[in-house]
Amino acid sequence: MSEAFAVIVPLLNPNEPEVQIVEVHVAEGQKLAAGELLCTVETTKSTHEISAEREGYVVALGKAKGDKLRAGERLCWLADDASWVPPEEPEEDLVSDREALPQTMRITRPALELARASGLDLEDLPQDILITEAEVLRMISDGGGGVVKSDRPLDSSALIIYGGGGHGKALIDLIHAIGSYRIAGIIDDGLTVGVEIMGIPVVGGAAELRSLSEQGIRQAVNAVGGIGDMSSRTKVFERLQVNGFELPNLIHPSAWVEPSVSLEAGVQTFPHAYIGSEVRLGLGVIVNTAAVVSHDCNLADYVNIAPGALLAGNVTIGESVLVGMGVTINLHVNIGSGAMIGNSAVIKADVPAGQVVRAGTIWPRD
Repeated sequence: MSEAFAVIVPLLNPNEPEVQIVEVHVAEGQKLAAGELLCTVETTKSTHEISAEREGYVVALGKAKGDKLRAGERLCWLADDASWVPPEEPEEDLVSDREALPQTMRITRPALELARASGLDLEDLPQDILITEAEVLRMISDGGGGVVKSDRPLDSSALIIYGGGGHGKALIDLIHAIGSYRIAGIIDDGLTVGVEIMGIPVVGGAAELRSLSEQGIRQAVNAVGGIGDMSSRTKVFERLQVNGFELPNLIHPSAWVEPSVSLEAGVQTFPHAYIGSEVRLGLGVIVNTAAVVSHDCNLADYVNIAPGALLAGNVTIGESVLVGMGVTINLHVNIGSGAMIGNSAVIKADVPAGQVVRAGTIWPRD
């Protein structure tokens, strides 16, 4: 081996780019032979062992049991010498085109797009740090800058859909079934303007949000389901709120929601779902087709309940949890924030934050 070799996390499931480390089997500086086991990772659907493709010393591991990694991310290096130092990491996705940017500004492209879409003056951004999307959102939240203000009246019948994928299609039918809204267009950065999704035109990407809000279209629906990457759904809510959009609750006519249920903004409830007595649903919760959320359940923000899932009474679910299709969760169970529950799993006890429970398994494991 003539040079250090990067060990890369594989893509195990095209619909789920994130894995969780179940066990790390090596230590920093340990020498391995080709084929020796490095770590075990899992998604909601499968478990995979990552082995050393070549011999070498483990360098820059920096990962532990429970950590989450994305496909394509480096796990570690295998080097000829345990004292080898990895090259300095390049700053990801930095804007290299200096046109129209302050001289000393260092900013990522998503942060720049959000700052411009939100009307922030680039001269007001800090010059002594790397500005990320999270930093721009913090500035907007702290100072109120960038939130759209318009004298145009709210068009109470109009809304836009953010996302033109499969969940967006389901929402188009849901909105048509409700019959109270006019869909003014679809926002999607990955689709060409003018393309139609089920007869609804794509009107642009995130940069169009401010213009639409100023026109009086200030209701929006988040159609990013976030399966495999719940943070993508959260970011859409942040962008919509920063640009002054209200988030209506969408309840399919065939769904049953008890009158004692408490709903935050942006809840989506699909056909034949049932929401029981004194349930609380947080911001942006999805309760998909034929799912049951029984009495006294408490679902935090951004939870996604897939079709056919069954939640018994007094279940508590933390923020940004994905509960897969056909999952059963027993009485009084707590699911920690960021957990992912695979399809058809049976949950009999509390699940820690960030835990991945594989499809078809019973939790806790034997």
